[in-house]
Amino acid sequence: MGEAARRENEMVVKHDLTVVAEVRRFVRLVTGQWGMDDFVPCLVASELVTNALRYASASDDDVTFRIGRAEDGALWMEVQDATCDLPCIQRADTISEAGRGLFIVDQFTRCWGVRPVAGSAGKVVFAVLNP
Repeated sequence: MGEAARRENEMVVKHDLTVVAEVRRFVRLVTGQWGMDDFVPCLVASELVTNALRYASASDDDVTFRIGRAEDGALWMEVQDATCDLPCIQRADTISEAGRGLFIVDQFTRCWGVRPVAGSAGKVVFAVLNP
């Protein structure tokens, strides 16, 4: 993907959990241009962004969300934040109201992972969804 296309499919998310709905609208817009169903992409994007806002960024740090397509038609998305803290799947019991985000991401994606940003400036959590 070229740099112009990458910037076009990118949004800066302010540190406010109410903006997760804006992320879902953005995902619907982008996936709609590609003729893709948006349910799973919206679910995965919501979980990735929510995790970044809740656990991986200070109140004054913005989070960057990106979405694109791979050569095989797979959908990829990534969330960049300013901390180096690694996410992990938590065990949530049946009455917990939180702790299922990465489990959901793991179940609905081809793969997901984390890569560091140069200079210890944070990390990128990415996910790839089958076409």
